Amino acid sequence: MSWWNKLLGSERDSEKVDYYEEGLALLREGKFHDALTSFRLALKESPGDVVVLQQIAIAYTRIGMTEEAARTYRSVLEKEPRSPGAHYGLAYLLLRKGRDGEAIRHLEAFLASPPQGPEAAEHIGHAQATLAELRGEVQGDLEDSDA
Repeated sequence: MSWWNKLLGSERDSEKVDYYEEGLALLREGKFHDALTSFRLALKESPGDVVVLQQIAIAYTRIGMTEEAARTYRSVLEKEPRSPGAHYGLAYLLLRKGRDGEAIRHLEAFLASPPQGPEAAEHIGHAQATLAELRGEVQGDLEDSDA
């Protein structure tokens, strides 16, 4: 880990560490605490960066620190009220707490301005299905599908 090497002084000063990219790689590897450390270092280099803050919220969620994750998502929304990632993440944290009304508002905000890109379709579909279920719009005829 670059941050560890830098801390111990074994990394050349001329090498610039991209803590954000390092954090993403660590998240993919399932090293959530290490990812959080890297993202915090990235945030020191770029205070208030909403993209970094969202990754911090994701890391918090993965290690079970859901209150911190929700606070971080809310912080992102204060800076960038239309942030689809923050609305999406916060909606699902609220659902876990049984706060369906608030979750619906965040899912609607997410779907009003959804992200673009190859991974977006999966998240959009998930949000649409969840919203439909919360509104009671899902046709749950499991008996018909089992026949």
